[in-house]
Amino acid sequence: MIEDDRWPKDGPIQLLREPPPDWDEHTVDVPGGHVYQSIAWANHRRSSGWEPRFAVIPAGLGVLTLLRPWPIVGGVSVYIPRGPVPAGGPAETAERLIAIARVLAEDGVDVVAADPEVAADPGYTSPLRAAGFHGIEEIQPSRHKIALPLDGVDEDAAMDGIAKSTRQRIRKAEGEGIVVVRHDGRVPSGGVGEGFIAPREPTQIALDRFYDLLLETGERKQFSFGPRESFMAWWVAAHRAGHLVLLEARAPDDAPIAGLLLYRHGERLSTVHSGDHADARRDHPGALHLLRWRAIQLAIRERRAEMDLGGVDVPGARREPREGEPMWGLYQHKLSFGGHWVELAGAQELVIRPNRYRAGRIAARLSRLLGRRG
Repeated sequence: MIEDDRWPKDGPIQLLREPPPDWDEHTVDVPGGHVYQSIAWANHRRSSGWEPRFAVIPAGLGVLTLLRPWPIVGGVSVYIPRGPVPAGGPAETAERLIAIARVLAEDGVDVVAADPEVAADPGYTSPLRAAGFHGIEEIQPSRHKIALPLDGVDEDAAMDGIAKSTRQRIRKAEGEGIVVVRHDGRVPSGGVGEGFIAPREPTQIALDRFYDLLLETGERKQFSFGPRESFMAWWVAAHRAGHLVLLEARAPDDAPIAGLLLYRHGERLSTVHSGDHADARRDHPGALHLLRWRAIQLAIRERRAEMDLGGVDVPGARREPREGEPMWGLYQHKLSFGGHWVELAGAQELVIRPNRYRAGRIAARLSRLLGRRG
């Protein structure tokens, strides 16, 4: 919990339409925090029809909740994106989620879904089951993650923990003259740091180019992305708030060949998206390896306790990939940096008013269908 004289010290949980002072300090910057609990994310989701409510826990943490009214039938569903922040331990996080759900229920909400990044632990899931929560399919792409602990680790030790073949690819990429551009709204006064170069163009241009790279990568790996406008609006806002870092690898001829998008929150940097050109994999196979190493270096220099290398599980297979499966190669790639598989509890849901919940889901599906036909 955070002690803050500007926040109430006691009393009930408050649901506010606007965030109190220094909201991000209580939701993003705290250990376990997440950018999807930020003011920037609240404003982004507001623009697409969600109604943010800022739950203030006295003398402690904030919790962003997103409300969406059901079409036609009335009523409301709530999503708590990557929250509440898992502070204090699994049981305390469960108690916090249950308490917030009760406040939302009193406010007329029909269903609450939440997916904090909490380890799979009976101390978290058992109280939720007792309170009526049940597990659901993930709202975010992955349930679990590959984590690289960095607490007390320097760059030499981190490099020593990387597999030999991966170290060789990193060194080969450096020797070829591949450079890494750091697009970061929180660059210190001393500059971008050793191993990085400063951007020579507006970050928005680089982000737009990165979106094209993700489309190309998605076609190659058979996954898709949402509309460019929505992604770009969020990325620009998150970069401006200091929550997002784009690392871009450039070949010796200055051509962009690969990119890595990171979130900065809590005690970690988290991998969000990565992509590269098909010909770059042939001509510069170490480009993405170099980008991941630069991300680890950045996390160490910022004294982060963890480099979150992202997830590799997919719908229908919420487990470690097996040899021969599509995600096996990416899984081995991330493990080669010294990461290890971390089981998380996954998304949970509490249905408060079953009849209105069922009617609302039907109405929402009909609304989407009619919208597509229109």
